[in-house]
Amino acid sequence: MTPDRRILFVHAHPDDESIGTGATMAKYAAEGAHVCLVTCTLGEEGEVIPPELRHLAADRDDRLGEHRIGELARACAALGVRDHRFLGGAGRWRDSGMMGAPTNDDPACFWQADVDLAAAELVGIVREVRPQVIVTYDDNGFYGHPDHIQAHRVAWRAFEKAADPAFGEGEPWTPSRFYATAMPLSELARSLDAGPFKRVNSVADLGFGVPDEQVTTRVDATAQIEAKTAALRAHRTQISVAGGHFALSNDIGQPVHGVEYYTRLAGEPGPVGEDGRETGLFG
Repeated sequence: MTPDRRILFVHAHPDDESIGTGATMAKYAAEGAHVCLVTCTLGEEGEVIPPELRHLAADRDDRLGEHRIGELARACAALGVRDHRFLGGAGRWRDSGMMGAPTNDDPACFWQADVDLAAAELVGIVREVRPQVIVTYDDNGFYGHPDHIQAHRVAWRAFEKAADPAFGEGEPWTPSRFYATAMPLSELARSLDAGPFKRVNSVADLGFGVPDEQVTTRVDATAQIEAKTAALRAHRTQISVAGGHFALSNDIGQPVHGVEYYTRLAGEPGPVGEDGRETGLFG
């Protein structure tokens, strides 16, 4: 058990935590680490998959966002994550929609949030939880979504400012490591056989992935594949799961990976495995 280990994940919408980092979160939770998840929006602009739930979509009363709070709670339970917060409180910032959508201009959306204001909210959580490690996306938001890009900006600012007593409230704290989620292009190439869902011809069609040499860290959490799968199933409005694969509303299949990859953006390197990559996020 490792109760002295504390790690903070910053994600844009409900379901992002399960798709990109679910196995890692479940692994560290099972090992006794304090795993804290911060979600920046309710995902009000998500595209709903099940026909019987599509009435929740595009509803300016944001019933979809309210519904996704419950989905996220069930996903966290599946992953063993007991500490979850919405940045600034549930609904403080709204889902911005995909890049270029009219919803990007909504003054209430996360894309329009003042970075220092949002970072101050996150710094408060960092100083309370006192994580050694912060995990979010790279500066492209993994695949270019404005809320993912903003999550990176806010998390990086909080990482920089958490030790500054003049910024925000609470006792200063210095996290030691900062990671971005990553998917090596070689791994994507091996995943093109996408089971029962729609398949693509090349990794370029997927719209994400990074060169292998950019990936510093490989976390083997295959023992938590069932927990990750259960968490994906919990996000029923957004994700279909079948045969060891899952798909979003575009119906393009991806394997449910028990090995998850990251790029270390700050902090000293940790122990490495046979492939030359770090084997964990705590160093």
